[in-house]
Amino acid sequence: MELSESVQRGLQSLADPSSFDQSSFQVLVDVSLRSLLSSHADPAVLDQPELKQVDQILLKQVHTAATTFILEAVKQNADKSTISSSLEELTFSAEKIDIFYSTYQKHKKELERLLASIGRRPAHINDVSWRLQYHMKNAQVDKVNDPFYLISLNSESEGSSEDINFTCTMDQLQDLVGKLKDAAKSVEKACQM
Repeated sequence: MELSESVQRGLQSLADPSSFDQSSFQVLVDVSLRSLLSSHADPAVLDQPELKQVDQILLKQVHTAATTFILEAVKQNADKSTISSSLEELTFSAEKIDIFYSTYQKHKKELERLLASIGRRPAHINDVSWRLQYHMKNAQVDKVNDPFYLISLNSESEGSSEDINFTCTMDQLQDLVGKLKDAAKSVEKACQM
């Protein structure tokens, strides 16, 4: 898995036995998973007695890194070998990897449902209108004479109507039409299976 430098640093701090022993490690992983699955943000989630000895700034960095890693693992549907190899690269001990994976596995289905529920359905396009216009001149050049298209897509999403307006050149419009034709062919193939 590709992780940002800040996430890698946070996870390396979590792997450090001088910062997090086995019990505080287990508590932090549990707290990270609970904070992801909680329906409301609880600022006291890191106020566990086992975590009192850890610097608060470090604790927040590690918590952020752990939740990011967990979400990335769920997003990629990572198996045990992928998670283990990623954590080994970050100097996690075998015991901490086992603790992390077993806790992760217990909550994986809930996290998958959570990620699946985020977002919204894409808008459905009802109508398209267009208009050809010309740029006659601009501030740098007296004569430009470039054609461009004003496109308006009338879309509907969850009962509300919205217009999406954009401009494009002839090349961009041809590229868009080509991509739409490819998408239509892909949908037709998928429906025939």
